Amino acid sequence: MAKKALSIRPRPAPGADATPTPGQSAGGRSGARRDGAQARIDWPATLLRGRPTQREHLLLRARSARPQELWLVIVDASASTRRHGALSRAKGLLGQLFEQAYRQRARLAVLHAGGQQARWLWQGQKASAELRAWLQQLGAGGGTPLPDALRQAADWLARRQRQKPGERQRLLILTDGRLRAWPTLAPLPCPALLVDIESGPVRLGRGRQLAAELGAEYQPIEALACR
Repeated sequence: MAKKALSIRPRPAPGADATPTPGQSAGGRSGARRDGAQARIDWPATLLRGRPTQREHLLLRARSARPQELWLVIVDASASTRRHGALSRAKGLLGQLFEQAYRQRARLAVLHAGGQQARWLWQGQKASAELRAWLQQLGAGGGTPLPDALRQAADWLARRQRQKPGERQRLLILTDGRLRAWPTLAPLPCPALLVDIESGPVRLGRGRQLAAELGAEYQPIEALACR
């Protein structure tokens, strides 16, 4: 289920997926003549220039590296998510998500949208026991500061993208969509998926509208649970 929840296609920064090729630096026609943390010796190119007798004669080729991933999660824990076990189901999905992030060494950022205002719990760190402990204790209550959470997330992502242009970022929003009203929402700065956790026989169906305004993919949590 968590794998499906993060199946949205990431939007890498321009050139992030390009295969590194030898450059023109340090006077080398086929690559730099210096060490680098992400480089290895290009023996064919080196030997074509003759047998190396000094370290400076070695030509290096950049190693290809998988871009670091960041998963930003917004959790709606307002009072309405107590209905029909909506938050409990969301917590089950989040538990799997955190475990997947740990296995894949992805960075996590978590915004708690409950009470009077949204607050950060995690900002780009790796998954840990501390985060799992928070999830076990998570309860529902208060209002729905989801618009505030979305604004904070957009601002934080914009700064993060300037600092780490090669990072692949994904946003997961878990909400029942039960807001009376919300301001005009701008499209999000990275690929996003809204998981609608609204449960019960009578549903307002506002999660789909929220997803459309945000430019996010939409999935009811039932669709994820059955795959």
